[in-house]
Amino acid sequence: MALAEKLTISVANYLQGELVSDIKHEYISGEVYAMAGAKRSHNVISMNLAGLVFAHLRGTSCRVFNSDMKVHVQSAHDDCFFYPDLHVTCSIADTAEHYNSQPKLIIEVLSDATERYDRAEKFHHYRKLPSLEEYVLVAQDTQRVECYRRAEQWDLRLYQAGELAMLQSIGLELPVAEIYEGIVFEGAA
Repeated sequence: MALAEKLTISVANYLQGELVSDIKHEYISGEVYAMAGAKRSHNVISMNLAGLVFAHLRGTSCRVFNSDMKVHVQSAHDDCFFYPDLHVTCSIADTAEHYNSQPKLIIEVLSDATERYDRAEKFHHYRKLPSLEEYVLVAQDTQRVECYRRAEQWDLRLYQAGELAMLQSIGLELPVAEIYEGIVFEGAA
């Protein structure tokens, strides 16, 4: 029995396909992966963060983008496109119509299906972006915000319920509770 041939797709074909697809796909060096839908809490947390970050950056040259805008990671060995839940770019060179390649902040809201991927493979690729200053992982099932910063050799800085989370890359300090506004956790009275 012969093994199936592994098929790859070009960047140009991937980008063209995304323009007409009803489903978003991430692209890793020729391979394409469909993205799953998100739960209500994921959406609420993402929107809370988008609103807080947008309000903070208003009037600056920085822009916040939601999960409809791709981030392009290109290195000597890889060519990838991801849809982070939120990212910020302040680069005037980031002008491509469907993706950014110089984000300074990337935020992913964790889910059971993507947590391992967000922590490992995505983080591995994102760190290749010279512009990236901060990578933030936000839990859905508890008030937990993990910040990883280039300036701190990507060491973890953890923020939890009752604390102020600091997004150093954009100079924003906010109560963790505001990130989770509207979320009712199981077992909460």
